[in-house]
Amino acid sequence: MTKIKSYSQAVEELEQILRRLEENDEVDMDAISEQVKRASELMQFCKEKLRQLDEEISESLEYRV
Repeated sequence: MTKIKSYSQAVEELEQILRRLEENDEVDMDAISEQVKRASELMQFCKEKLRQLDEEISESLEYRV
């Protein structure tokens, strides 16, 4: 699997996974399992990026007050 480079890339890949799962009529449990694992990795990456951003914004606002 490719390394996640940015929040935008992660969101785009999540959207692609969702489209593939929604459009696919065949049930290939191995493929679905891999897609769900990748989606989980991407969501974790996004959560961490958002947590970091929140922390940075909070710190910036503290300095201004």
